[in-house]
Formats: sequence, C-alpha cells, structure tokens
Amino acid sequence: MPATPTPGSAFADRTFDAVLFDMDGTLIDSVPAVDRSWRRWAAEQGLPGAEDFTIQHGTPARSLIARLLPADRVDAAYERIQELELVDNEGVTMLAGTADALATLPVEHQAIVTSCTRPLAEARMAASGLAARSVVVTAEDVEHGKPAPDPFLLGAERLGVDPARCLVVEDAPAGIASARAAGCAVLAVTGTHSAAELAGASPAPDAVATGLDAVRFAVGPDGVRVTDA
Repeated sequence: MPATPTPGSAFADRTFDAVLFDMDGTLIDSVPAVDRSWRRWAAEQGLPGAEDFTIQHGTPARSLIARLLPADRVDAAYERIQELELVDNEGVTMLAGTADALATLPVEHQAIVTSCTRPLAEARMAASGLAARSVVVTAEDVEHGKPAPDPFLLGAERLGVDPARCLVVEDAPAGIASARAAGCAVLAVTGTHSAAELAGASPAPDAVATGLDAVRFAVGPDGVRVTDA
C-alpha cells in the first residue's frame, strides 16, 4: 500500500474556507471514559464479552445500540448510556495541539462536528477545558449521523461555506466516510486508530498525521493553509 501523504504534501497547493473538527479522539481524549461507560452498559444489557467490550468510535450511540439490541430495547438502552457517559468524565483531557489549532483559526473559520449529544459534548468540553465554539453540530442536530454526510454538511452550512472548501479533521473511519460523502477534504489523526488503519479506510483520507500537534494552520487572504509542524 502506498504511503499516505502528510498534510504538508497533500495540501501544499490548497486553501480552505473552514476547518471542521471531530471532537472525541481529535480535540480531546475521552477514550478511557467512553470505554468504561460502554463496558458497564454492556454488562447491564447482558451482552457477551462485556469486560472487553469496545465500540466503533465516531458513530452515534443510537446507531450502535440499534445494531446490538432488539428494537423494543433501544430507547431505554440509549437513555442508559447517556446517563453513564454524562457522569463519567474522569481523565477526559485536551489533546496536544488542540489549543494552538483552535486559537490560530478565527471563530468564523472553525466548527466542531461530533457524534455526541449536546449535553454530553458540553460535559466533555467542560471536563477537558475546551471552550465552547460558536458552531457545534451534535447528533441531535441531524437526522442521519456519521458515516452519512449530514453532520459535515450542516457544519459547513452554519459557517456559510461550501463543503468543498472545508477541511475535516477526523480520527475514525466513520467520520472520514461522512466527510468524504459531504465533499470535504480530510486530514485523519491517529490515536483512536493507527495510521495504517486510517490510511486503509474506504474511502481514505487525503493525509494522515499523528495529531494536531503535528500540523500548523495559517490564515491568509486566500483562506486557511495547513502544513506539517
């Protein structure tokens, strides 16, 4: 498999009107808290292998639950995972490079697009110290979550920009697929998934980096440029 380009090479001749950031695994590290909550949930639901249960990160909770449980149990199970995740934010921290990346971009050039519900997104942002952004798209704002294009299309719409002029920063294949379906360029960051897993995703991202601390954003008259750090 050919090496996936770095941001500096993939986007050398491109500028963007906005950067749309996934949240969990991209801006903040919430994986330990997520895994704890879902394992407790799996045990309560009587699922096999609950002690090692993991989810497909980047996908809305209701969609995941609908694949695992009968339809008549989905609503109650969804409410329960929301309860568990809202109260367990121990160890949720901002990832390296997040503060610098967000501070570099004017508010009209950035948005957060997450598969969390709004209360959960707000709880995790508060726990990590991530200040609320002007535009935050959550699972409750769209009919179809990632990997459907709806979340990133709405993020671009709320910023008043063309999705084709947006760069999405994502950590999961479901988010990459969502961004691609919306017509956006994609920078994938490792952490939740390895570089090989991200590069091998279908569709694949334009570039892969080890995190936001591995890239630099600069805003000029022609838009946002992204380079290797």
